[in-house]
Amino acid sequence: MGICCSCLSRQNSEGIYPPLLAENERAAISALLQYLENRTDVDFFSNGPLRALSTLVYSENIDLQRSAALAFAEITEKDVRPVQRDVLEPILILLQSTDPEVQRAACAALGNLAVNNENKILIVDMGGLEPLIRQMMSDNIEVQCNAVGCITNLATQDDNKAKIATSGALVPLTKLAKSKDLRVQRNATGALLNMTHLGENRQELVAAGAVPVLVQLLSSEDPDVQYYCTTALSNIAVDEINRKNLAATEPRLVSQLVSLMDSQSPRVQCQATLALRNLASDAQYQLEIVRCGGLPHLVNLLQSSAHLPLILASVACIRNISIHPMNEALIIDAGFLKPLVALLDYQDSEEIQCHAVSTLRNLAASLERNRLALLDAGALAKCMELVLDASVAVQLEISACFAILALADDLKLKLLEQGILSVLIPLTFSPNGEVCGNSAAALANLCSRIPDYAIIVDNWQSPHQGISSFLTRFLASGNPTFEHIALWTILQLLESNDVEVNGLIKENERVLLGIKSVSGQVAHAVNSGGEEEGSDDPKVELFNLTQQILQILG
Repeated sequence: MGICCSCLSRQNSEGIYPPLLAENERAAISALLQYLENRTDVDFFSNGPLRALSTLVYSENIDLQRSAALAFAEITEKDVRPVQRDVLEPILILLQSTDPEVQRAACAALGNLAVNNENKILIVDMGGLEPLIRQMMSDNIEVQCNAVGCITNLATQDDNKAKIATSGALVPLTKLAKSKDLRVQRNATGALLNMTHLGENRQELVAAGAVPVLVQLLSSEDPDVQYYCTTALSNIAVDEINRKNLAATEPRLVSQLVSLMDSQSPRVQCQATLALRNLASDAQYQLEIVRCGGLPHLVNLLQSSAHLPLILASVACIRNISIHPMNEALIIDAGFLKPLVALLDYQDSEEIQCHAVSTLRNLAASLERNRLALLDAGALAKCMELVLDASVAVQLEISACFAILALADDLKLKLLEQGILSVLIPLTFSPNGEVCGNSAAALANLCSRIPDYAIIVDNWQSPHQGISSFLTRFLASGNPTFEHIALWTILQLLESNDVEVNGLIKENERVLLGIKSVSGQVAHAVNSGGEEEGSDDPKVELFNLTQQILQILG
């Protein structure tokens, strides 16, 4: 680091060298030169060194100001730590200069210090945004670059985001995102990205006209700019109102994001896929992603990538796309089933497993053809293999999938033959009410309208794992939803007219006692409450079910 000393003296016409600097300035330069000779042992942010630098800062001599700015830039590049106001104040004074060299170095120094979280807050609190915004609008590219870089660092602090959003910085940042200088462009798009992490700031960004610029820059050849823009757009697409605005104003957005799924940069691929995932929260985008050729890219990413965040982004994206009924068959025909089943083995990533099962459940929602394809791909077998030892979150998704599959009359016997009761009955013991309820609902549906009740009979009685124990536990639960499931299951079994099944129910004292107990409780509640027939009160429905069952039992 060198200090400019050309201002120390000038020779006049008589050959005399009168002092051109004030005595304190000469002393400060002398002291600073000594400090620099021993720089490894000097704390430039304390006492003597800081006073010497500050003396140069407050000088009216532009060369001394330049020297101070350069010194601060070099010092802060190597020594970044929390500082006090007395360190920041002279740098902020330098930032007021009209000299580009001083501006450039002062912005660099402030940007270096803004790597530290405490400094970020203090810089903004001390009014640093206003001069930085002015410097962003400089004609000097180096000044622009350093000023925007500093804003980028400041915008990583949550407390600063709202202040930056309302400071007037967003419009110049948006303008500089289109700069022909790649460094400025990277810093500006990085700053815009940092501003998208809070919902209220996203609205300010949209109002500042940033979205069309971000979309335009998706076609940049620079991976960093692509990454910043895809990530910013992904965050913007979190909000429903923004998705509607994007749909109305950016017709090429989906096709551009789809093409970026084939990027050479894994992080660009990942963020483009996440942006599509967020857009696919809306039905319109679920269809458009498929129309724009997104499925082949997604299925390739699921199968070929070892980059875990990219796999997670891809399976989350296809999960949202699969919500639309018109996409179900197209997704299956695109070859997703086996990759989705394979993702169930990602036991170290609960999120991947959950999204994969949720997608399979969505694909099974409508057509018999799709449900049979799921079974052929081994989805049921894999879910049964994993579910009892899986996390509660994964059990929740798998039990919901079982409940959907069990609704299909064409599939019930196949599910029973594959041994699904061996996992459904244990799952009804789950301490998680939703897992328990989903599993019980699936079991109940499997007891309804099947051509052969032999498997039900075989699984009726067991000390703790039989269908009868499930019924007695639910009847005694005191939970109206669980009581309803048990009663409805019993009614379906009785209405099957299967002699053996009817006999098992009539001979099971615990089940009969449970039915009568629920009947007595709800009858008392209905009679004392005075509910009219057709009331929405769940006790009325329970009462009606018990009366139907007791009438059949005679």
